[in-house]
Amino acid sequence: MKNPTVSVIIPAYNSEKYISLAIESILQQSFTDFELIIIDDCSKDGTWNIIKDYVIKDSRILAIKNDQNIGISDNRNKAISMAKGRYIAPLDNDDWSYPERLKKQTEFLNKNPDIGIVGCSCEVLDETFTKILYKVNFYSDDLNLKKNIFRQNPFSHSGVMYRKEIVIENPYNGKLNTAEDYDFYFRAGIKHKFANLSDVLLKLRFSQTQQSMVKNRYQSYLSMYIRLKAIVEYGYRISKKDVVLIVIKLILIATTPKKFRDLLFFVFWKGPKKS
Repeated sequence: MKNPTVSVIIPAYNSEKYISLAIESILQQSFTDFELIIIDDCSKDGTWNIIKDYVIKDSRILAIKNDQNIGISDNRNKAISMAKGRYIAPLDNDDWSYPERLKKQTEFLNKNPDIGIVGCSCEVLDETFTKILYKVNFYSDDLNLKKNIFRQNPFSHSGVMYRKEIVIENPYNGKLNTAEDYDFYFRAGIKHKFANLSDVLLKLRFSQTQQSMVKNRYQSYLSMYIRLKAIVEYGYRISKKDVVLIVIKLILIATTPKKFRDLLFFVFWKGPKKS
């Protein structure tokens, strides 16, 4: 039996409320040549039982339950080590992929061998997944994505697809959980080109209980640390304007209450960004 073209990976932890929606969004893809790898990182709720039910229903699903909690980055690395596809498509356990996502991203990578990572536009919804809060448009071309990488994350990680060899060369850093994707892009971007499709192919769930929001001050400092690593270790050059913007952002993060920091999150991340 031939290997699948795409390996979708879902790291799961205490996600019994949302995991079914994420899994269903993959099983309903118009592109069917994929495997779905789900690793339960020692959930304490009913997540694993839900996953096991899906394994019985669809032979394309491979599921494992960790003996101990290893964190989202190492969980992703573990899933990727098992992947047989030439393309990797991550999806967080509380997000949702539109039915055409895998088809459009696979076709794009097939037609553009010089592109290593391709993302997409996305919609951000409330926790109940009933109301669209806003749409995020990213820059589409490598030049603008790299030019602005110090200002903002170039992708929504739940909506990217990349060539497997890229993450084998640049595995996720388990010490940088909640911002590991940003570090991955900096390292991958040294040798590989980026792109984003303008199509909205992903729905993201926004919740005040998400780690990125609960620890948004910590995540912001971590992002600053990653930017410093990019300059000192990865050889990136930063403009004077970006230095000023980063310093201003640091001051705001350090001196403002959480509600204002949440507002800053929207301002810095929300589109429109077009190229």
